[in-house]
Amino acid sequence: MDRVKGKVAFITGVGRGQGRSHAVRMAEEGADIIGIDVLCDIESVPYAMANSDDLDETAALIERTGQRAILTRADVRDRDAVSQAVSSGIEQLGRLDIVVANAGVAQGGAPLWMISSQEWRDIIDVNLTGVFNTLAATVPAIQASGNGGSIIVTASGAGLRSVQNLAAYNASKHGAIGLAQTLANELANQNIRVNAVCPGVVGTPMVTANEPMFKVFRPDLENPTLDDCIEIYQAIGPMGHPWVDPEDISNAVLFLASDEARYVTGIVMPVDQGSTNRVG
Repeated sequence: MDRVKGKVAFITGVGRGQGRSHAVRMAEEGADIIGIDVLCDIESVPYAMANSDDLDETAALIERTGQRAILTRADVRDRDAVSQAVSSGIEQLGRLDIVVANAGVAQGGAPLWMISSQEWRDIIDVNLTGVFNTLAATVPAIQASGNGGSIIVTASGAGLRSVQNLAAYNASKHGAIGLAQTLANELANQNIRVNAVCPGVVGTPMVTANEPMFKVFRPDLENPTLDDCIEIYQAIGPMGHPWVDPEDISNAVLFLASDEARYVTGIVMPVDQGSTNRVG
């Protein structure tokens, strides 16, 4: 316990899924949380986004640990909105030590030449520009605290390998890794560490409630369901589970945020049952 006690973490995409899991896990270990989520659907994204009730539930879960939660609606595509949320949170909590650039969306499956311009823009704007905006808005605040810090970027196994029919998503996650590793070099001499986490298949709505994604894995079926995909998901990772839980990613994020990883920077950490290491 208390692995990040007394620290303040800023987390994007905090309304549910991995973002909520990261927030609660850090709160359990003593951190106060500043968080944002877009709280509205994005037209080209084929599943529902978190809503205000989800955000309220995240806040309640954080506060149940005894930690403070400053959660607001903001879109990572809007750099000014992210900066305002960060500034407001720091005014109330006094500092910033940890950043988790987690917000991301997935597309429906289609070959590269069939991806619409709007779908391309939405994926890149959220998953790549959104990471850039988050980093740009938070680095000065961590520097101002003067105690070093830790930044974790959520990339993907698709940032290490490229999955057919997910060109925009692949590109965004490769780019996110590039941002993280560049920033790691830029901030190393200030004791601010920057790392990327690459989840494999994770049991969140992006995977379990995303019908177009089912078509990516079962193109042989006209209307595949989650049950139709389970065997494929199990085959992706050598360990053989259909997916990892959000908490499995949160434990990796917590390690990178904590002083246990004080000399770890610039790495890309897969949490994917070994799928990115698999040959063929």
